[in-house]
Amino acid sequence: MTCPFRLASVLVGALALPGAAQAAKSVADQMLALDLDTRIEQRCNARAMGEISRANRTMRPDELVAYAFKDSELKDDVVRAPGAAVRSGNAWYRLSYVCRATPDGLDVLWLSFRLGPEIPRSEWEDHQLVPQ
Repeated sequence: MTCPFRLASVLVGALALPGAAQAAKSVADQMLALDLDTRIEQRCNARAMGEISRANRTMRPDELVAYAFKDSELKDDVVRAPGAAVRSGNAWYRLSYVCRATPDGLDVLWLSFRLGPEIPRSEWEDHQLVPQ
């Protein structure tokens, strides 16, 4: 599944605003406005960025492209993104993940990921990766 939306960084940022409860409600409303497939992929993207930052304290992911090197796949409520890329600072890194969301796509049940090497800047344009 190729998803042109890059909503995950907006969603993560909204939760850090003052009035987090109101922001969370607004985020949930925005998520419900998305079609189910997009909602599931965006939830998984946001969770992957959060897990990466918790696992590696030097990284602050702010963008994830699930289909950068290979299309992501969605079957039922499971996303497989073997060719993803994640941005932290002004660098992009290879990423693969598998994620299972709730049937309504509003939460993540589990996620497994593998962070790969930094992607050379010379490859960014070919894979829709933009600088910070």
